[in-house]
Amino acid sequence: MKSKATQDLALIIFGASGDLTYRKLIPAVFDLYKQEALPSNFAVLGVARSAFNDDSFREKMKDGIRQFATAKDASDEELNTFCQKLHYLSINTDDGKEYSKLKDRLDGLDKEENTAGNYIFYLSTPPSLYQLIPKFLAEQGLNNEDKGFRRIIIEKPFGTDLKSAIDLNASLLENYEEEQIYRIDHYLGKETVQNMLVTRFANGIYEPLWNRNYIQHVEITAAESIGVENRGGYYDHSGALRDMVQNHLLQIVALVAMEPPMSIDSVSIRNEKLKVFQALRPMSDEDLFKNIIRGQYTASNIKGKYAKGYREEKDVNPDSRTETYLAMKLFIDNWRWGDVPFYIRTGKRLPTRVSEVVIHFKPAPQKLFPQSVDLNNDENQLVLRIQPDEGILLKTKMKVPGSGYQVKNVNMDFHYSQLTDTYLPEAYERLLLDCMTGDSTLYIRGDALEATWKFVQPLIDFWDKNPDAPLHGYPAGSWGPNCADDLIEGKGLTWRYPCKNLSDDGIYCEL
Repeated sequence: MKSKATQDLALIIFGASGDLTYRKLIPAVFDLYKQEALPSNFAVLGVARSAFNDDSFREKMKDGIRQFATAKDASDEELNTFCQKLHYLSINTDDGKEYSKLKDRLDGLDKEENTAGNYIFYLSTPPSLYQLIPKFLAEQGLNNEDKGFRRIIIEKPFGTDLKSAIDLNASLLENYEEEQIYRIDHYLGKETVQNMLVTRFANGIYEPLWNRNYIQHVEITAAESIGVENRGGYYDHSGALRDMVQNHLLQIVALVAMEPPMSIDSVSIRNEKLKVFQALRPMSDEDLFKNIIRGQYTASNIKGKYAKGYREEKDVNPDSRTETYLAMKLFIDNWRWGDVPFYIRTGKRLPTRVSEVVIHFKPAPQKLFPQSVDLNNDENQLVLRIQPDEGILLKTKMKVPGSGYQVKNVNMDFHYSQLTDTYLPEAYERLLLDCMTGDSTLYIRGDALEATWKFVQPLIDFWDKNPDAPLHGYPAGSWGPNCADDLIEGKGLTWRYPCKNLSDDGIYCEL
């Protein structure tokens, strides 16, 4: 990874005894260290209630790095040198009086590690602390940028509905400027998500076709093969709409649909994304019935093993009507996308873990070659694969050898794995480095956050008022409710049913 210019700084992680710090954050910081992307003077201060000290915290994080860092070949010496930069402070994080200890510890760290008073506060905590911690920091003057930059990174969920999102934004803006607030969505840190901008705006062959004249519909899938695992308590109050659609999927819709920005900088890109959210067509009550399919996985056998239904999962209400699958048809009412349907779907316990965008181009205006080997979805498609087997696939038509004009779809593809000598940073690694350099392009701005909640709020209200609104069961390990294909407009059109391998779909598919 090319090192950007970073100033000396301290990264303060609240909730440092938790899983995210252990599995993602500290391994990502270590990978930045290995790439020589960290500033020369750098420290991490873990803050939580748990009774660690510097040494026990370092031992735990060393174990996390060995398991989860990209750099698996680290020597003990490198690990030990890096872990000397890790420190720990045990305080009660929901008690404002305790934050004077934090201020004293940071003053000490500035002297010990020469971190120059530049602080990034990372809130890896329950959302109930998202309003409290920033306020308590401000009471100690730790929001004040007179002596160095002060930035706050907040994990999703950013609110649970429109009102709570507006309240959270208002609370943060009492003590911080918007430029100091970094709302993190790890999906946007993936190389393949960022590559959408390059695919669209660096290639003269795509941009003229990227509109209602040539595109029939756009399909976006984020499928997971796992169930809710041990997150039943959280998920049962969240569901697929809050967990995936309001954030990850609508962010990807914006990247696919946005207008070319004036330049590749944070303000220009985020302005164009906001315009997409503002152009989302509000759903009428009829649309809420017609254009949305909700599902919940039921028990089944997957490869000969029993798989629990959602209502049997730990901490889930046995009568739960929380959706674990959501498919939606939406429209963007602007000049470029007028009446082009965007289909988005996400679900748990689907056959494979895969995220991708599929651009379905309109068919040729005249069918000169009636004999086609492929029946469904046989028009040109551009597949932008986010994960796994990251890459790009273009489906184009070719003649089958022999007499007559029999036509078959063939694949032209590129896989990121072909770039053997290129380092692919993990999402958290990329996003942490961006925050260190003050680049907020891949973070979510407050006005965009409120615009996405404004779009999904009518769905939440509708389900609250209509508890008997359709919720379809689907067997664990299947592609969701049977009626999901009915959502797609057009004869013979269905969802694309991808494999974990990008280009051998339809030939060899290991699920």
